[in-house]
Amino acid sequence: MVLNDGNVIPQLGFGVWQVSEDQTTATVATALETGYRSIDTAAAYQNETEVGRAIAESGLPRDDIFLTTKLWNSDQGYDSTLRAFDASMAKLGVEFLDLYLIHWPVAAAGRFVDTFRAFQTLKAQGRIGSIGVSNFQIPHLERLIAETGEVPAVNQIELHPTLAQPRLREFHAEHAIVTEAWSPLGQGQELTNPVITAIAAEIGRTPAQVVIRWHLQLGTVVIPKSVTPARIRENFDVFSFELTADQMGRISALDTGTRVGPDPDEFAYGLD
Repeated sequence: MVLNDGNVIPQLGFGVWQVSEDQTTATVATALETGYRSIDTAAAYQNETEVGRAIAESGLPRDDIFLTTKLWNSDQGYDSTLRAFDASMAKLGVEFLDLYLIHWPVAAAGRFVDTFRAFQTLKAQGRIGSIGVSNFQIPHLERLIAETGEVPAVNQIELHPTLAQPRLREFHAEHAIVTEAWSPLGQGQELTNPVITAIAAEIGRTPAQVVIRWHLQLGTVVIPKSVTPARIRENFDVFSFELTADQMGRISALDTGTRVGPDPDEFAYGLD
């Protein structure tokens, strides 16, 4: 997908949230061998070093991999962001980062605007290709755009059939912000939903493939996670079929606004 700055992000990527340090290198290696070319990590996941090792050992040209990491809450602020970025880059073992995200707005701390200004500095220095945010609500985005003069390229949000976030996705579309879905399978809860299992049976696909395909046809970037090689491959095998308009509608009708993760308006874990 083309971002608003002209850079291109693969629509299907691989996430490593809650992948332990001792599993990360092998898991990312399997993902890269399968064909994933976008890897999403974060300082808070404590596996940046292992992600970087897998990329280095893959033998793939660095330019072939779209790498994302995120700034943790306690590092928000202009100078602290610059230091945290250097620390992440050292762990990842790379000279250039494709996408850097503010992990959470933690608006009560009042630092996300200065944090994004530091992102702009790093981008101007040629150290980052694209800059964005994660878990930002519409008021956070409006303030960020108004005070920095730049629209983030990406907002990575919790998004799955029971939390479809139509109003936020509409705002993104209006401002050319790419929506990226974390917890795209609802931490597995969506996979036993009778509507999804019925559609999977109709088309001879797995429930996970159905949900990932729903994301792709919505136009979102999606980053499923698994540590099981067979499931890593299964989740990538989603480009040879399409859901009908009726099937898409049945899945979208599951939206109840139910989160499996924290409320971005309240989450402030990790602040000093």
